[in-house]
Amino acid sequence: MMKTEMERQHIVVLSGAGVSAESGINTFRDSDGLWENHRVEDVATPGAWHKDPELVLRFYNERRQQIRGVEPNAAHKALASLEDHFKVTVITQNIDDLHERGGSSEVLHLHGEIFKARSTLDERLVYDLGRNDIYPGDLCDKGSQLRPHIVWFGEDVPCYPIAHEITQTADLIIVVGTSLQVQPASFLASAAPYHVARIVVDPKAEADVPAFYLREKAGAVMPSLVEYLCEKGISDLSGLEKL
Repeated sequence: MMKTEMERQHIVVLSGAGVSAESGINTFRDSDGLWENHRVEDVATPGAWHKDPELVLRFYNERRQQIRGVEPNAAHKALASLEDHFKVTVITQNIDDLHERGGSSEVLHLHGEIFKARSTLDERLVYDLGRNDIYPGDLCDKGSQLRPHIVWFGEDVPCYPIAHEITQTADLIIVVGTSLQVQPASFLASAAPYHVARIVVDPKAEADVPAFYLREKAGAVMPSLVEYLCEKGISDLSGLEKL
């Protein structure tokens, strides 16, 4: 008999840049502090926006173009297939839409979404961009310039309380594609009750959290991990060392 959503065990996935990188999306941490040849301080901070909004808009327009040209990888698709057996919530640090395109139905973006814009006057006014970009003179309904719907360095993370609450309901935590060095996202791995198991999938992961560590790239190991969980369940993870 098919289990109802209420009866299904809840897997919370915390995903980071390493998952997107395997689809060809570059991250600033892989380039000596530069992000696509730009200092992060020049394109991803409130100060950058006030100093040169045209540069910031152009930078994110280029990132959108890049993301449109890549596809979800094996890790994205494997995570989506977990929904055949479990309730799954993906909490991602990534601003792209690859989890959604990979098939995941419940995705919370901690750091915003690149395919959305928001008002510089009223942050509650958020717009889906579709295939469009943002240019100087593109205004919200209240007449102010639109900006990327991104959480920049130095800004609050408004979704964090929701993410923390979700994580506390987990029966299993899977951390994938992140070394857990970025705050406040790094705190989420510890937010679940102590008895809840953690699985960390990342070649650079540091053993700061009690967990089962799979130090491989996400695309290489996630299909096998998902197959294991769907077949064996989440109560006995002793076989993970064989993956």
